[in-house]
Parts: sequence; C-alpha cells; structure tokens
Amino acid sequence: MEPLLDRLGRPLETLRVSVTDRCNFRCVYCMPKEVFGREYAFLERRELLSLEEIARVAGVFAQLGVRTLRITGGEPLVRRNVEYLIELLAAIERPDGSVAGSAAGQAGDARPGDLGRRRRPNGLDLALTTNGSVLAEKAEALAAAGLSRVTVSLDSLDDESFRAMNDVDFPVRRVLDGIDAAAAAGLPVKVNAVVKRGVNDAGFVELAEHFRGTGHVLRFIEFMDVGTTNGWRLEDVVTADEIVERIGARWPLEPVAADSADATARRFRYADGAGEIGVIASVTKPFCGACSRARLSAEGSLYTCLFAACGHDLRAPLRSGATDDEIAETLRGIWSRRTDRYSELRTAETAGAKAKVEMSYIGG
Repeated sequence: MEPLLDRLGRPLETLRVSVTDRCNFRCVYCMPKEVFGREYAFLERRELLSLEEIARVAGVFAQLGVRTLRITGGEPLVRRNVEYLIELLAAIERPDGSVAGSAAGQAGDARPGDLGRRRRPNGLDLALTTNGSVLAEKAEALAAAGLSRVTVSLDSLDDESFRAMNDVDFPVRRVLDGIDAAAAAGLPVKVNAVVKRGVNDAGFVELAEHFRGTGHVLRFIEFMDVGTTNGWRLEDVVTADEIVERIGARWPLEPVAADSADATARRFRYADGAGEIGVIASVTKPFCGACSRARLSAEGSLYTCLFAACGHDLRAPLRSGATDDEIAETLRGIWSRRTDRYSELRTAETAGAKAKVEMSYIGG
C-alpha cells in the first residue's frame, strides 16, 4: 500500500484519540482551575463519539497506514467502559491481515533498544496516556483487554509540589501505586514529566533517580504553549539541553538513536546501564519535519496539529450514513492538504497570539 503523505511528504502513522474532554485533575499547565471550574461546560454525553464509533474511525485510519493508536483525554480512564474500547481496537485488522495483540506474552517481540513498547510484528500498537489516578484499579483489566503499553504523567515526586501542580490535592503515592500495578499487569510503562521553571524544576533530578534501574522510561517535556489558557511564557521553559546537562552531571549519559523516524523524544541512556531517559523538546528543538500524528477529539473533530486552531468534523458523516470508503476518502483529502509545522515557526511573539485548541481537548 502506498503511504498517505501530506504536502511536506510526511506519512500518516499515528492517531491519538481523545475519549473524553473531562479530567479529575486541574493541572496548572493544562486545565487551570480558574478556567475549568465548576461552571465550565464540558461536552454532553450525546456529543461524544460512542466507543463503537471511535473503533470504526480507528479501523479506517488503520487501513490508511496508521500503526499506532494512543488513547488520551482529558483523563481517558474516567470514560466509562474504556476497557471495552481497548478490546474493540485490539480486534482491528491491518491491511496485511494482522491484528493488534494483547500485552501478555509479547515480551520477546520487542526490538533491542525498543524500551516501553510491546507489539507483534506489523501489529497495531495500542497505547494509553493517563494521569495514573485510577490506574491501580484498572491496569489488570486494560492489559487483559489488549493494551500494549501505558504512559503515566507524573511531574514531581515531592508530594507538596505534585498536589500543587494537579491542584486537586491528589497524593503522589497513588500515582506511584498505579505505575506499580501497570508493571505487575505486564504493561510496559513510560513516565512523562512536564518541567516548568519555578514550579517543579528543582525536583527533576530526584525524579530521574527514582526511576533509574526500574525499567521504566522517564521522559521530560518542555513546557509548551498548547492552547491559550495555561499562561505560557518562554522564560518558564526549562530546555531539554539543561535537563540533560543536569542529569548527566550526576549520572553520565550517552545518546541513543531514535527508535523511529517520527519519534518525539531524544533518547539518552545511563552509561552505567541503569536504563534511559528521553527529552521532548518541542520548543527548542522542534520535530515538525517528521510529524506523522493526527488527533481525534472526543466529539469527532480531526486535528492535524497539536497547535491547530480548528478541526475537521468526522462525527457528522459517521452519523449520516457515510461508508468506510467515503470516510477514508475524506481523511485522504484532509491529510494530503496538511502543511502544519507550528513549532518550527514559533516565536515568542506568535506563541501567545495564535488561537489554538486546548491540550485537554485533544490529549496533547
């Protein structure tokens, strides 16, 4: 099958699916409480794509070349029956006839250096990003349903700092319990930490120390200007280079080749063999040139960039009787016209001026 390319020659390979715009946290860099308060109008249930509609769209994307599906939110684990959605997605056939496999029993399929990923050759990679708040209760069911791997957002090990960042007084211990439960269920775990200067930058070396030797890959993310409500300023960004320098001064690091052409993280391994870290430098080292990701919002709008201002409605054709072939043709038209490269064009002036979709709406 010929790859579906956009105008800059980038293939469509990853679909991030938001299953809800709701979250039980109010992280200051994502869903600040002063905006997403008690009076905020979230989507009505009837507006959300059903689990079956999500699976149908994902199946069409798979036929067009998508090889990775990532379930996001909001917080995806607050969506009722999300385990059933994983079952539906795990049953999707790729054009070659292969299907996604469950996490169990696939440890031998990982490529050398392909940490935190588990899938059968040519199978669909099913990932989920969560704040970890209810992961301890759901990890076993998610693994049994067919999830390949999980990414947990954890911005600080210091309980006071973590409670301040999630802004709902949620303890860090319960997130750590969720990570342990996921690992016990056989799910490879990655941990994502957004680093914001003056908020949690004093503790990221401690975070690295905690996950050294655990087999979990820790990735640090530069504070990004996603949406218009998180108060982003360039001076609040702790750069990836600074993060690597400070951790490397404690434990020497060696660069590792990217595991795919469209990888977002730059990888470094500890010279003493205690694992690896990654840094996602969307602000200082943009990777738009290899971006192969599309994003589907909870009510069925397709976004071709994390920093897009508007999406393309897929819910209407889904509910008005469009065939899979017709939906595929719509997707081809959208992707083939894509020219997005916001991070490469970002300046301190334009970052705050451009209207952008909120990260909580399309899952980052």
